[in-house]
Amino acid sequence: MGGKDYYKILGVSRSASPEEIKRAYRKLALKYHPDRNKANEEAEAKFKEVSEAYAVLSDPNKKKQYDMFGAEGFQNRFSQEDIFRGFDLGSIFREFGFGGSGRGQNIFGNIFGDMGGPGRFYSRRGCSYGAPFEGFQGQRGALKGQDLVYDLSLSLEEIAAVTEKIISYQVDGHNEKVSVKIPEGIEDGKKLRLSGKGEESPYGGPRGDLYIRINILEHPVFSRKNADLHLKRHIKFSETLLGAQIEIPTLDHKWLKLKIPSGTQNNAKFRFRGYGLPRMGGGRGDIYVEIAVEVPKELNEKQKALARSLAEAGL
Repeated sequence: MGGKDYYKILGVSRSASPEEIKRAYRKLALKYHPDRNKANEEAEAKFKEVSEAYAVLSDPNKKKQYDMFGAEGFQNRFSQEDIFRGFDLGSIFREFGFGGSGRGQNIFGNIFGDMGGPGRFYSRRGCSYGAPFEGFQGQRGALKGQDLVYDLSLSLEEIAAVTEKIISYQVDGHNEKVSVKIPEGIEDGKKLRLSGKGEESPYGGPRGDLYIRINILEHPVFSRKNADLHLKRHIKFSETLLGAQIEIPTLDHKWLKLKIPSGTQNNAKFRFRGYGLPRMGGGRGDIYVEIAVEVPKELNEKQKALARSLAEAGL
């Protein structure tokens, strides 16, 4: 499915109007309809392809996403069931003069068999079909509403413990507020599902769902690797020779004391066990501190004299 040019498949320009897109699809649907191309697998495949293109370009929201992200980006975000969700096959085919029974019905079931197959009812995230399509009428009441996705940005401090957020979003033309509990230690890109908080079904079926997609913000001090936190601390050259003690912050605003032994090398790492992020399966990660030795670019006369003394002493 990756990289399909739906405009090219339907033979229309990107500026085509909804009516032009509809006319183009009608023409191709009539040309490749299985009843007119009996036992022609190539025509059946073409028929499914143009139907997929029309399912996207006839839906203002899907078309907007397709135009925004491009063919490949759209395919990465929308699954096959997403593409055909809300696509009213029954209305379209009745408009084109195709009946909902007999050989045509069976062929439609075969073409879209990967969505459920003949003889069984199948429902996938907001798109329900009868067997096969029940003449494109019987199951319309079971069609689920459109799912929605809300991007929620969180800081590392916020995911260090269970967090509750009140989010506001638009659904069916009005504002909704909902409370969502964020599990501690949740990872970037994860989705939380709120059942029944999406759009209403146009056919009286169940509402769609709301998916909360987590975006972890960049932190000014720490970088994250799973449940572990990493940071870099700079020390002076003299501190590597003589040793030192420095302080390391934590996400809960505490300070840990780190003893730097004399002779510590550049890029050396130290670990504080259990001070990282919570693991969703239990326990906590660690904090890793990487040491960077500062070497001055310029020396004053006193520093040069000391450096020469160190060199004479074999350092």
